[in-house]
Amino acid sequence: MSQLAIRKVWKGSGLAGTIFRTSATNLLVMALSTLTSIATARMFGVVGKGEFSAILLWPTLLAGIVSFGLPTSLIYNVKRHPGKESQLIRTGFLFQLPVAAVTGGIAWIFMPAWLAGYPEPVVAAARWYAAGMLPVLLAINLLSALAQSMGRFQVYNGVRLYVPLLNLAGLLALWAAGNLSLTSAAVVFLVTTVAVAAAAAYKLRENLVVGWLRGLRDRMAAKALLGYGSKVFGVELLGTVYAQFDKLVILSMLSARELGLYTVVYALSRVFNVVQTAITSVVFPKVTGQDNGVIISTVGRAFRLTMLLMTLVAVPCMLIGRSLMGMLFGEPFLDASTAFYILSAECIVGGGAWILASAFNAMGRPGLVLIRQMIALAVTVGLFFALVPTFGLNGIAAALLIGAWVRLAVTLLSMRLVFRVKLGALLFQREDFRFLTEAITAKMKRKE
Repeated sequence: MSQLAIRKVWKGSGLAGTIFRTSATNLLVMALSTLTSIATARMFGVVGKGEFSAILLWPTLLAGIVSFGLPTSLIYNVKRHPGKESQLIRTGFLFQLPVAAVTGGIAWIFMPAWLAGYPEPVVAAARWYAAGMLPVLLAINLLSALAQSMGRFQVYNGVRLYVPLLNLAGLLALWAAGNLSLTSAAVVFLVTTVAVAAAAAYKLRENLVVGWLRGLRDRMAAKALLGYGSKVFGVELLGTVYAQFDKLVILSMLSARELGLYTVVYALSRVFNVVQTAITSVVFPKVTGQDNGVIISTVGRAFRLTMLLMTLVAVPCMLIGRSLMGMLFGEPFLDASTAFYILSAECIVGGGAWILASAFNAMGRPGLVLIRQMIALAVTVGLFFALVPTFGLNGIAAALLIGAWVRLAVTLLSMRLVFRVKLGALLFQREDFRFLTEAITAKMKRKE
């Protein structure tokens, strides 16, 4: 009977069912990413792991910089302008094509300077990988946003699941064939990502029949997409810089060995953000366009419950984390165990702050998130340069943790000042326990 209850929730079309499926997908993605991290750490060693991370870094960083907020804007405008989906989709994709070409060319030219000090084969691999992967990532971001806006979360979750799954399978195939190298591994990552993007486009083919050669100057769609996109772009740009600046600091101030250590413990610490990431990606398209009171109530409850849940899960996991790190990745990676503890705490606090921030985007006030990101980024970057020379990786982790607390504090203060929300109500409500009790009781009744 318990399997029947789980199946009903899994197949349900409501918010709880969607969050449940997305959380399960996040867990699988995190497991696959961890397995891939273990495999590359074992296959390449600490220094090789750092060099491979340096190759993979640039497309993700550049895609975040030149997205111009279009994925989030697509979700928002599809909800706000029913019947205009084809114009919005066409404009988004056609705008990103020249952007990808120009940015890829810039990456090709400047990559030797960006990776100064790294071996020539690593620089060469990073050049073509950035130029080839960038348009694919931009397309995947728009396809994922389209899937979310249309309620096609099975496609959205499939994109996120199959990329790491096929990456891992490709790495193992290369290793079994004896052809594993940094360059061949990068080729596998590019090919598998292209394959998943093509599959997602096929799944969404009905939504992509938009008359690509018509309306190249559709002012309505351009104004709507770029208008809201310009509002959220600053937030997302700062978010990208915030998420990647730590690696840029390591590239410029530390060695490939430190980058290898850091990428392992950072990826391992993200396991504590599984549920929070799922809620952020599901709640935003679900509540966009609703009354502000409903948005704040829904997002607030999601924030409170997930912070409690992830804290309860994180404490025992952190206690055994160091032993698992040595067993899975190897003894050399234990040098970064302290950074792992700090980053785990940062993951939980930062994830909760992003859940609350989704309320601002849903209410059409992304500028508030921009202010928050600017303040937190200034604090974090300043701490990077103050702490890293003395404390190394631990200094980076501490700076990120302090920055996460700053983001959360500014978010709470903004909700209090702008929307007159009582901080006590955001942080604790007895009704949450009643909500959980009723949800558990309802599930128990369905089992009978």
